[in-house]
Amino acid sequence: MDLKDIQNLIKFVAKSGASEVKLETEDVKITIRTGGDSKGETTYIQQIPSMPTQQAQPVAQASATAPASQEAAPVAAAADAKYITIKSPIIGTFYRKPAPDKPMFVEVGSQINTGDVLCVIEAMKLFNEIESEVSGKIVKILVDDASPVEFDQPLFLVDPS
Repeated sequence: MDLKDIQNLIKFVAKSGASEVKLETEDVKITIRTGGDSKGETTYIQQIPSMPTQQAQPVAQASATAPASQEAAPVAAAADAKYITIKSPIIGTFYRKPAPDKPMFVEVGSQINTGDVLCVIEAMKLFNEIESEVSGKIVKILVDDASPVEFDQPLFLVDPS
């Protein structure tokens, strides 16, 4: 489990309203507690036990499959290099449509122009329209609807050609 998976788990638990979640894998034990104090703050505790020497062999076996996945990553990165990434200008909650009963702003394959609204991001009860700064075609939508987003997080891939 890498840092990105842990961050996604923390966001999911915080959004779900659960008061406590525990997750244990072979090498990681995580406890996430929310709403435990009167301030309503979220407390995150991560404990990583030391690995016994007996587990060294399974880790070595797992790394035998790593070269295939390591080769796939540069190929995917090279394919995405020709696209422009539209990133979140603020922290908030990403929405693909202006209201629950309205259609999506854009879909994969949509042709967009500079100034077109791509999504809204809710921050502190304000809905901020995110406009495109480029023209092109939406190739990929990188965030699920109603998901939390961070500043500078990639939202869309656009083919400018």
